[in-house]
Amino acid sequence: MLSRYSYCRASELAFALDPLPLNELPPAPALTEEDARDLDAYTLAKSYFDLKEYDRAAYFLRGCKSQKAYFLYMYSRYLSGEKKKDDETVDSLGPLEKGQVKNEVLRELRVELSKKHKARELDGFGLYLYGVVLRKLDLVKEAIDVFVEATHVLPLHWGAWLELCNLITDKEMLKFLSLPDTWMKEFFLAHIYTELQLIEEALQKYQSLIDAGFSKSTYIISQIAVAYHNIRDIDKALSIFNELRKQDPYRIENMDTFSNLLYVRGMKPELSYLAHNLCEIDKYRVETCCVIGNYYSLRSQHEKAALYFQRALKLNPRYLGAWTLMGHEYMEMKNTSAAIQAYRHAIEVNKRDYRAWYGLGQTYEILKMPFYCLYYYRRAHQLRPNDSRMLVALGECYEKLNQLVEAKKCYWRAYAVGDVEKMALVKLAKLHEQLNESEQAAQCYIKYIQDIHSCGEIVEHLEVSTAFRYLAQYYFKCKLWDEASACAQKCCAFNDTREEGKALLRQILQLRNQGETSSTEIATPFLLPSSLSANNTPTRRVSPLNLSNITP
Repeated sequence: MLSRYSYCRASELAFALDPLPLNELPPAPALTEEDARDLDAYTLAKSYFDLKEYDRAAYFLRGCKSQKAYFLYMYSRYLSGEKKKDDETVDSLGPLEKGQVKNEVLRELRVELSKKHKARELDGFGLYLYGVVLRKLDLVKEAIDVFVEATHVLPLHWGAWLELCNLITDKEMLKFLSLPDTWMKEFFLAHIYTELQLIEEALQKYQSLIDAGFSKSTYIISQIAVAYHNIRDIDKALSIFNELRKQDPYRIENMDTFSNLLYVRGMKPELSYLAHNLCEIDKYRVETCCVIGNYYSLRSQHEKAALYFQRALKLNPRYLGAWTLMGHEYMEMKNTSAAIQAYRHAIEVNKRDYRAWYGLGQTYEILKMPFYCLYYYRRAHQLRPNDSRMLVALGECYEKLNQLVEAKKCYWRAYAVGDVEKMALVKLAKLHEQLNESEQAAQCYIKYIQDIHSCGEIVEHLEVSTAFRYLAQYYFKCKLWDEASACAQKCCAFNDTREEGKALLRQILQLRNQGETSSTEIATPFLLPSSLSANNTPTRRVSPLNLSNITP
């Protein structure tokens, strides 16, 4: 019996392909004698199962011998235990203490399924369930082996591939897995590459699947949009999601990711429309609750936002996005203990969620516990090695711990990989200031101003005035009156440095009137020190600062 999710996925892929002629349609699987004997009991139990009466379904399947009936019997017992665990948690403890309640049936199921497994009596679905039980008991190595076996026995069961994906932590692990040579493996590799932030490889895989005939697959389109979301190519991701909405206007899956993009862009009308639209389609879906939560968060109504993320978790306690987003809301409300619990639950669901590791780092930073936040920022950096935000956070943490060499490396690396927030060079410059390394600090500020101007950002960036003030003072000390005067004039355009700029201009004028000449020894372009060129990051020469076309 395929899960609803796997059946839906298979149907989407089949719809994307050209229809087969009648004579090429595969025949329906034949009933075995055991299937026929258990058919009535199975049909009755299945109806109870669909009504979520799991104990009742299991009761009527006792003694059934067919593979189909046995799987439904064991799966009903497993879901019964999960349902009781969730009910107990919601009723007595609330969503943030969910990890303290266990499914009491897991050990019994493991013993029974282990016997069947040793006797080689489990089919693909039985192996899938055995793997799930092992994973729930934190027996990761055994679970991976069983899921790999399940993919060999039943390659088209996407649920087994997804469970296997959740246990893979890096690309190296993939090399040691003996996976079946089937087209489903290509979907699995594309999915795991996306999860591991190997976006280029993932996009190549999805493109090859499109070329193979899945060009109309809304699943592939949505995964490509998610991939662009993961590398923060927001415009591209928004464009693909908008196209997906045109092709599948009643789609709810992945719309929470779409809402994250709208939130980042601050697109209130579009996010409001999406929230109302999803409410009309199905207001009791997890994704709908997350979209509404994002909408209230964008309006700074953080209590309401947290309430909708809690509703999402009541619908699905293992929904990763809701845990992480709820952690963000608790951070906004300064409830650090609740934020820590939420982020920890997100990590329990998926240890590859860099947002949860990063959120824990931020929380412990607020609590002034730098050794803790260093650990969590490191974990986030391991998952996102080329994300400048993780590197800047690491640098700040090293700076607080007075590990200044490591801090320099982090700031320089953040700049080298593409500083999203344009703050790495400023922090590096301030660190050089602190160490009285004036030449390096000046060059960092020069490069910072050039970068701000070249990327077309408004020059009223928070630290531009700081950069001009330092450069004005630096050139003044070097007796480079023209450069000092130019920077001082730029300082006059900012409220916080206006008076200092004017005072410096008066001093320069006074010195010139006294006959002080500008230094003829113009300093050569400085190199960033080799100690900062970590991870083979090349140092670069910085050209002289041209202020003539930079206007605040």
